[in-house]
Amino acid sequence: MPYLEILAPAAPASARRELVRAVTDGIVRGFDVAPSTVTVYFVPIGADDYAHEGVHGLPPTGARVFVKVHAFRRDAARRRAAAEAMTPALAACFDTPARNVAIYFLDRERDEVAHEGHLASDDDTATPAVPATDPAP
Repeated sequence: MPYLEILAPAAPASARRELVRAVTDGIVRGFDVAPSTVTVYFVPIGADDYAHEGVHGLPPTGARVFVKVHAFRRDAARRRAAAEAMTPALAACFDTPARNVAIYFLDRERDEVAHEGHLASDDDTATPAVPATDPAP
């Protein structure tokens, strides 16, 4: 965690590779996390999967790009830094003006996230109690 979902028109693989580097770097610097914690999911939007201002269908250029960032809560300064770092790369990748890039930070508390069946809020240093065995008769 953080996880990013990018809902946007399809883009060439080379552009997506460049974007992954840029958004990962933006999250790493903005949120002060390791690159190994950042995962990016592309959710391509086809021509029939988009509408804006009551008009159905993707425009040839300039579609709106929607990014959801799922992460533990960060303060406004960290969210701002991440958004400022990511927006130009998102706009370039999807051939749209920066004004068409919307980044939503879907903050999570540590007790709302589980990995390997354990809440992130659980104390990782605690060791489970070892059951006592009955002494041999």
